[in-house]
Amino acid sequence: MSEVLELNDSNYAEFIAKTDSVVFIDFYSTTCAPCQTLLSYLPKIAEHYEEEKVIVAKVNTEKNPKLTAKFMVRSVPLTVVIGEDKMVKKADVGLLAIDKYIKTIDKALGKDVGLFARLFG
Repeated sequence: MSEVLELNDSNYAEFIAKTDSVVFIDFYSTTCAPCQTLLSYLPKIAEHYEEEKVIVAKVNTEKNPKLTAKFMVRSVPLTVVIGEDKMVKKADVGLLAIDKYIKTIDKALGKDVGLFARLFG
């Protein structure tokens, strides 16, 4: 899926329950400059994972207070990676380089795993 999905308070629970993909979520605000930069990364990230089981999504914190509270968003941008097992694998606050997001998603997919992780899980 190469599009960026818009999640909100009303569709999040059903979406997460039904998906079997890794989900990368960007919590953003329309008044945040770093958020706008990260929003421009999202289509590129989605395109990078077009052939894999990764869904790229965004959540407007101003319009979705329940999701904002659920993920305890105190600062934006906040990115969250949810694994196929529905557990949060990683959360990052602030704008990072796009390759850092790729590495985080790769790790959730089981790629780019070091020797120690392969041996000891």
